[in-house]
Amino acid sequence: MSDSPVTWDDAADGVLRVTLARPPANALGPPLIEGLDAALDAAAARGTRVLVLTSAIPGFFVAGADIKHLGAVDAASFTAYGDRLRAVVERLAAADLVSIAAIEGVALGGGLELAMAATMRVAGADARCGLPEARLGLIPGAGGTQRLPRLVGRGRAIDIMATARQVPAAEAAAIGLVDRLVEAGAACDAALELAGTLAASSRPALAAVVRTVDAASDRPLAEGLRYEVAQIQELFEHGEATEGITAFLEKRPPEFAR
Repeated sequence: MSDSPVTWDDAADGVLRVTLARPPANALGPPLIEGLDAALDAAAARGTRVLVLTSAIPGFFVAGADIKHLGAVDAASFTAYGDRLRAVVERLAAADLVSIAAIEGVALGGGLELAMAATMRVAGADARCGLPEARLGLIPGAGGTQRLPRLVGRGRAIDIMATARQVPAAEAAAIGLVDRLVEAGAACDAALELAGTLAASSRPALAAVVRTVDAASDRPLAEGLRYEVAQIQELFEHGEATEGITAFLEKRPPEFAR
């Protein structure tokens, strides 16, 4: 792990902190992509409930794709790079855990796409977010055109992508692009505090919350309500709800098995 730009450690019970450190700007080149994939392997092996994604590079969460790398590849290599980046972004989005992106500095292009693939986003007051690919004659290619409108709405998403502007943290919080806004420099600590709170819940219940909320964006209301009932029933059948209710009645912390 020492040679990788991505490292991880157990920040608390059930919480894995994943730190990105690829100077000068955490560009999403192959080393960072491979490191993220390895970190997700580690999270799966540990049974992590909550993953916090943070940066050790001052002023940058992730600056975006590795433009120097892209400038030196042919069309086939460009396609392979895009496929690899999309795979790790989608793996984060689909992981059976809650993920929190702690954003300080800039999160641009693929960096913002990575953050949007996380379950939640906590941003420092100096953070800036954007999808500037239009200036390069491209569009976001790792989920940005799909996740941004789901978070902020169609009009705002087109505004942000077409103008290639950087959205200040306060605006990002106001439009729902980030979920919590904290003092500059405090995003990682705030994300870890939130992660500790979330990790006290059962892992299946956390996953069910995310699945059921996500279902609301692509299902009719009646179908979503049926899906909600199915998720509740499954939690009862696997004993998570029984333990949670029993612990509440006995005035003790729950001891969830999973």
